[in-house]
Amino acid sequence: MEPFSPLPSVQADPYDWPYAGGDGWNQGNTALLIIDMQADFCGEGGYVDTMGYNISPMRAAIEPIRAILEAAREVGLLVVHTREGHRPDLSDLPPNKLWRSQQIGATIGAQGPQGRVLVRGERGWDIIPELEPLPGEVIVDKPGKGAFYSTDLELVLRVKGIENLVLTGITTDVCVSTTMREANDRGFECLLLEDCCAATDPLNHAAAVSMTKMQGGVFGS
Repeated sequence: MEPFSPLPSVQADPYDWPYAGGDGWNQGNTALLIIDMQADFCGEGGYVDTMGYNISPMRAAIEPIRAILEAAREVGLLVVHTREGHRPDLSDLPPNKLWRSQQIGATIGAQGPQGRVLVRGERGWDIIPELEPLPGEVIVDKPGKGAFYSTDLELVLRVKGIENLVLTGITTDVCVSTTMREANDRGFECLLLEDCCAATDPLNHAAAVSMTKMQGGVFGS
């Protein structure tokens, strides 16, 4: 196999990415991570919609993500999709997470318009058709907010030789931010695509982006 050619640095804030410059990333050591673009989070009748939040900000991120996904596929980046959800018997659902969902009127495991809420195998749990994974693309199923917790994501990335992560998805302030922090702690160089992320509250989205830029890029750029 011929060696991969370096790609040009990406103009980003607070620093041009990756930190090592253009020699630091290529098609072989970089992955696109698409976090939780599921009907439960951005579809009508899903978990977030049932909680009473406006899902239009999440849906606004679909087209930008689709564009970057098509570009990533064209140049041959590893594509990783994540899905948050629980086993049908809810044996991996912490009691406090269940309790919080009950308080807000969107009980995890209860029957809803998209099937049982946040349960693996249900319609709401699956990735939306606009961003449907292709055969061979990595899908990581996670029970929590972070994509590294109780999953094999790190193992997959290490085996594939991945050093850099380009992060997209929802929500910016919860699952995306948690995953970016986890990745940074593991030594991955992270780039957050602001227009490819969204939150239920635009202020939360802005705050999460702002925190990323603190201290010269505390979690990445």
